[in-house]
Amino acid sequence: MKIGFTYDLRADYLAQGYSDIQTAEFDREDTIDEIENALLQLGHKVERIGSCKSLIDQLAAGHRWDLVFNICEGMYGFSREGQVPAILEAYQIPYTFADALCMSVSLHKGLTKAILSSNGLPTPKSFLIKTDDDLSQVNLKYPVFAKPVAQGTSKGIDAASKIDSQDALQKTCQQILQQFNEPVLVEEFLPGREFTVGILGTSPNAFALGTLEIVMLEGADQDVYSYRNKEECESLVDYRWVDAKTDSVVACAEVLAVKAWELLNGRDAGRVDLRCNSAGVPEIIEVNPLAGLHPTHSDLPMLATAVGMEYLELIRRIVESAAQRVRQ
Repeated sequence: MKIGFTYDLRADYLAQGYSDIQTAEFDREDTIDEIENALLQLGHKVERIGSCKSLIDQLAAGHRWDLVFNICEGMYGFSREGQVPAILEAYQIPYTFADALCMSVSLHKGLTKAILSSNGLPTPKSFLIKTDDDLSQVNLKYPVFAKPVAQGTSKGIDAASKIDSQDALQKTCQQILQQFNEPVLVEEFLPGREFTVGILGTSPNAFALGTLEIVMLEGADQDVYSYRNKEECESLVDYRWVDAKTDSVVACAEVLAVKAWELLNGRDAGRVDLRCNSAGVPEIIEVNPLAGLHPTHSDLPMLATAVGMEYLELIRRIVESAAQRVRQ
C-alpha cells in the first residue's frame, strides 16, 4: 500500500520556541525512523506527511494515500488528537488507530470516566475542578489524586499530585489551572498495584496483548506515575510483565481493559491503565487509544517485547487491523 505518515516531531516544535513540557507528548526522530523502517520492511511505500497543518497542505495539493499511519497528538484543544482523524474522514482516507470521536472523548479523562461508570465499569470517584470556587464542593475521601483533565505523558503529575489535605488540594489545583488552562480531575487515590494493559485489534476482535505492572524504584516519585518517572523510566521504573493465567488480579484487569476499549470504540492498538483500590480490585484510570510507539521507551512496544512480539510484528498487526477499513 501507499501509506502516508502523520506525526508531530518534537524537534520541530522546540525549534519554533515551544517548551519541553509543551512538546512532551510529541515524538522523537528515532521513533519516526523506526516506524517508517518497519513499514518499508513490510513492503509498503511510505510518504512522510508530518503535522496536521502539513496534512492540510498536502491534501490541498492533491496528494492521496491508501492508508495513513497516524500518530499526531495535536497542540491545542480537547479534540487535538481527533483533528487529523477528522480531516482524513472528510476526505474518506482510512487511517490507523481510533476515530475522531474516540480520540477526543478518551483525551478528556472526565468524559471517559462518566462513560465507563454509566456502563458499570469501575473507576475512582472523582470531581472536576473548573475554577477555584469548585474546591469547596469536593466531597471525596482523602488522600486524593489531582491531574489535568486532558494531558498525556503524565504532564502536570508530580510528587504533589497525591494530596492529603484541603489546603494542599487548593494549592495543586491552582497550579494546574494556571499552567494548563484546563480543568483539574480530582480522584480518590487508589493505593494498590498499577497496571497498563496492551490492547490489539478492533471490536469484536480486540484482545489483551498482555499486562505490565508499574513499580517505582528507589529515587522515583513514589505512589504516582509522574512526568519525571516517565521521562526517566529507565532508571526509576520497573516494568514487570505479569501473567493473567497465574494472577487473578491481572486477569480481572485485562477483562476490564478490553471492555473499556470496546465501549469507547478503540481500534487497532492502544493501552488501558488501571490501579487497584484498597481491596485489591482493579479500577480503570485512563484509556489511551493513541499509545506511544518508541521501540524501547514506550509502554506498548515494551509490553509487546515482554510477551515475545517483535516491534516489526507489532507494526504489522496495527497496519493489518487498519487495512480492513481500506476500500478495495
